[in-house]
Amino acid sequence: MSVAKKEYKRVTVKSLVEMKQNEEKISMLTSYDYSMAKIVDAAQVDVILVGDSASNVIAGHETTLPITLDQMIYHASSVVRAAKRALVVVDIPFGSYQSDSKEALRSAIRIMKESGAHAVKVEGGSEIRQSVTRILEAGIPVMGHLGLTPQSIYKFGTYTVRAKEEREAEKLKEDAKMLEELGCFGIVLEKIPAKLAQEVAESVSIPIIGIGAGNGVDGQVLVVHDLLGMTHEFNPRFLRRYMNLYEDMSKAISEYVTDVKSRDFPNENESY
Repeated sequence: MSVAKKEYKRVTVKSLVEMKQNEEKISMLTSYDYSMAKIVDAAQVDVILVGDSASNVIAGHETTLPITLDQMIYHASSVVRAAKRALVVVDIPFGSYQSDSKEALRSAIRIMKESGAHAVKVEGGSEIRQSVTRILEAGIPVMGHLGLTPQSIYKFGTYTVRAKEEREAEKLKEDAKMLEELGCFGIVLEKIPAKLAQEVAESVSIPIIGIGAGNGVDGQVLVVHDLLGMTHEFNPRFLRRYMNLYEDMSKAISEYVTDVKSRDFPNENESY
């Protein structure tokens, strides 16, 4: 039986474990700049992810691969200055941790020291075990990410649902247990069958956050630009749009252009 919701002045990794124990769902959204993060934080979102998805929605790249460590630190620093309640988690970008555990530690330390973030997130399971271990041994909280891992998109060749086959599903479950045993405080599961995601969530004591992984997990994460309808051309099955800002913003900007061209803006009351 769940207990009454606890109010957190500042969400920590310990808070997230408590939320899972109390059967309170965890809310998580991305942010990449001060203004957006301030709004997201004020709305009582539990976790703000400074995702490498900034490569897509901010920089316009086709994948998450091009974004650099310096750029991630820049975005994270902006978000940290705005977040007063939420736990701020930062993606370590592609090429900054996978093959060399020493480089992984250096990357994680730079993110923590230079941005003031609270934790880092990495993609993968057994293949990055050494990197995860080294970062955790330095006292840096780590969140895992399994299922569809966008940094490996050229390996997969597609953004379709992962772990539908038994062999891949078993590996995912094993990797989730491994990440828990190493000391990760949570795991994101992306675009996998809902039944499998629920099995993973029930098999570990750490929070499982889903994106396209059904409702049987401990929380949900979305890209804030998708939720707000700014990225109107992106229509995955798992996305629920709560606004259509693309249309609203386009209309407002078009009206501004019309008013400037017609000399209606600025009027007498808008002038000094």
